[in-house]
Amino acid sequence: MASLSLPNNSLPTLLPTQSPKNPLPKALPIVSGSSQSQFHGLKFSHSPSLSNPNSYSSVKTAIFAKVNKGQAPPSFTLKDQDGKSVSLSKFKGKPVVVYFYPADETPGCTKQACAFRDSYEKFKKAGAEVVGISGDDPSSHKAFAKKYRLPFTLLADEGNKIRKDWGVPSDLFGTLPGRQTYVLDRNGVVQLIYNNQFQPEKHIDETLKLLQSL
Repeated sequence: MASLSLPNNSLPTLLPTQSPKNPLPKALPIVSGSSQSQFHGLKFSHSPSLSNPNSYSSVKTAIFAKVNKGQAPPSFTLKDQDGKSVSLSKFKGKPVVVYFYPADETPGCTKQACAFRDSYEKFKKAGAEVVGISGDDPSSHKAFAKKYRLPFTLLADEGNKIRKDWGVPSDLFGTLPGRQTYVLDRNGVVQLIYNNQFQPEKHIDETLKLLQSL
């Protein structure tokens, strides 16, 4: 069988000599200073403090929060654990604690619900209502309330529309629905916002102190 041999100095001529038609783009410059955010028109600037892990959660909350202290949040009408429609306007004229939580029957959510249950008489004495909201359906809420003898309203935000309307921040890079509490005064204006993802029952006393001052 015949073989083809090439001179040693001919091999490089077989390789392409033209540059790629689409060379890799040059690295984009890093923009420093302040810039206008695309998140709800909030303005933020680069700061060395962002390298501090403890500052991350507060920055994340600020970026995603829609409802702020001193504002009246968007209204809603949702089904409760008995399948009845409940509107936020129903509570006008009295303080109300609205707390968003990830899901029924999870350990943190159960601790939080039971903490509200154990202090429920104090909330009633302060003239306040307690309302829990998650993406679970009414039947799940009913079983959850019955199992732990929860005396307050649980609302089904299926599809998490109200959570999005209120701008409740997610946790763990958006994989976990956030746990956040809002205290509204008699006029429906937010007086306290408390993010309590990892210590779900710890904020009860602080919430009660505020309610007693309203």
